Amino acid sequence: MKERFLPIGSVVMLNGGKKEVMITSYCIFPIDSEIKDGKQVPAERKMYEYGGCIYPEGILDSNVSCAFNHDQIAEILHVGYETEKQKQLSQILNTSYEKYKEKYESEGTLE
Repeated sequence: MKERFLPIGSVVMLNGGKKEVMITSYCIFPIDSEIKDGKQVPAERKMYEYGGCIYPEGILDSNVSCAFNHDQIAEILHVGYETEKQKQLSQILNTSYEKYKEKYESEGTLE
């Protein structure tokens, strides 16, 4: 099984990125629009492994965040706070993410 789901607060550099990104959430699916190739486009029905914000600035606007997958991480700069609860959550996400991603992307629901 491919391990992913770094702890919240981890700071990474994405492939081709110019600013560091801090992980703020898991299992993100854009609902309105997203930026592709520098242009705003309607959101695809797609689930991403992580949500994040630029670092060190943080969330400057509640409408601006980024969504990305583990394979888009070029470098892990800092690993966030790890506890037993976080490790348990990571294990749950690692074993269930693909099932929920497939269901959401094909049916548009997680139920």
